[in-house]
Amino acid sequence: MPKESDESSKEEQSKIDKDGAENTVETSEEMIRKSIRRNTPSPHRLTPQSSPPRFVSVEELMETAKGVTNLALAHEIVMNSAFQVKPYEPGEGSLEKQVKEIMHKAFWDCLESQLNDDPPSYSHAVTLVGEIKETLLSFLLPGQSRLRGQIEEALDLSLIQQEAENRALDINKVAKFIIDMMGTFCAPLRDEDIKQLREITDIVPLFKSIFAVLDKMKIDMANFAVSSLRPHLLQQSVEYERKKFQEFLEKQPNALDFTQKWLQDTADYVTGGGTEGGATCTPNSAQLSLHNHAYLRLLKWDHDAESFPETLLMDQGRFQEMQQELEQLALVASVLLIVYNSAGEAISGLPGLMERLKKTIKILLAEMHTPSFNADETFAAVAEKMCVELRGCLSQHGFSPFSSDRENTLKGQIVAAKSADNPIRKVIDSRIQMYLLGFLESSAHRCAPALPGGLTPISKELEEIAVKLGRLVTFNKLVYSPLFPCCSHIHGTPGTPSTVF
Repeated sequence: MPKESDESSKEEQSKIDKDGAENTVETSEEMIRKSIRRNTPSPHRLTPQSSPPRFVSVEELMETAKGVTNLALAHEIVMNSAFQVKPYEPGEGSLEKQVKEIMHKAFWDCLESQLNDDPPSYSHAVTLVGEIKETLLSFLLPGQSRLRGQIEEALDLSLIQQEAENRALDINKVAKFIIDMMGTFCAPLRDEDIKQLREITDIVPLFKSIFAVLDKMKIDMANFAVSSLRPHLLQQSVEYERKKFQEFLEKQPNALDFTQKWLQDTADYVTGGGTEGGATCTPNSAQLSLHNHAYLRLLKWDHDAESFPETLLMDQGRFQEMQQELEQLALVASVLLIVYNSAGEAISGLPGLMERLKKTIKILLAEMHTPSFNADETFAAVAEKMCVELRGCLSQHGFSPFSSDRENTLKGQIVAAKSADNPIRKVIDSRIQMYLLGFLESSAHRCAPALPGGLTPISKELEEIAVKLGRLVTFNKLVYSPLFPCCSHIHGTPGTPSTVF
């Protein structure tokens, strides 16, 4: 394979490739851009009394970008158990892809031309063997000295070069050794690829296929390294992220403006009577309640109009995903509550009915957060589908069907649920918030809160979201608690960094 391709592969490994970590890198760059803008004091009333704005050099910005990218990558590995490295491929029809294809074709055509010369020239082939040798050696663990010796001996480039010059090189024998070594190193899922390599007889197609399989093996090795690294990184990630964010904070001294505003607005809400029991809590419980309410607010965030807290930028996508899931679940629960209240005992307790209705509603609402979503049409379809299901169910169990007026009333109630101000939807939403708050406050005692009425149909999905939310909240509290002495006055406990989170 051309050197350009190998260097590209190495760059993919070092950066965990553009495709697999694209969202992570974009989040990092967005974080940097927002933070740079914060050199201008923010207009809200909690602007911290930090160092005055200053100009930064390009070198400082690049170093900051590198640090934040590494931080975001480590955070993604820890928080996303499904994180995997993926091979990077340029976009179809892109200039990068065209240039890459032209360069590779030129290289392989040159190799084929050299091998077809009389006598054959092996200069390109030897270069490729050297690159393959480096890749095979990179797969070795420190203690595998015997295999290292075998590779060094069989792929001795100086000896191969001498054999080529003396027309004594058996390139097929070299290729066979390479394939055997690849079979030793590869994961079981690559066995079929190795088998296919053994069936290729032409040298140029064989070397092209060898490099293709080696690229897959590199990705396999990278993912194995990530899975092996995760438990160790999890132990050290709190200190690592705190340190990296502190370094970033030193370069961007106004980088906590939105975090402070987020906490202050929550404090105003809680202490101002926006939540029940805020005025009667003990200091510790009030503080815990404040923090939990602050995180719950992120599940109602207007991402287009409000700036997300800086300390949580790397998790903004996760919070937004949970927010959308909760909005869909609230609608599902609202529609089911309307249907079951309308039909009463006629359908109560029928096995499988609720799951079937829930699945139907979720399918119809699957696109609700896309630009093309039409709420009026969708909810009209939901209402019609629910009535069809009810007719069949009532008829099957010997009940009288709904009258036209009753059916129209039911359809109207279902369509009205699309509005955020709908009373039933507001009740369901409030109960979801109550459940999540109870989950956060009871997590220290490792006991799940009671499920409020009306949420039984979505209990499984709700618990999964609560667990994800609890993991995010716990981790972020651990990371950032020492970094906010300037915010401690929010609770009336100055000078105690640990009181902020």
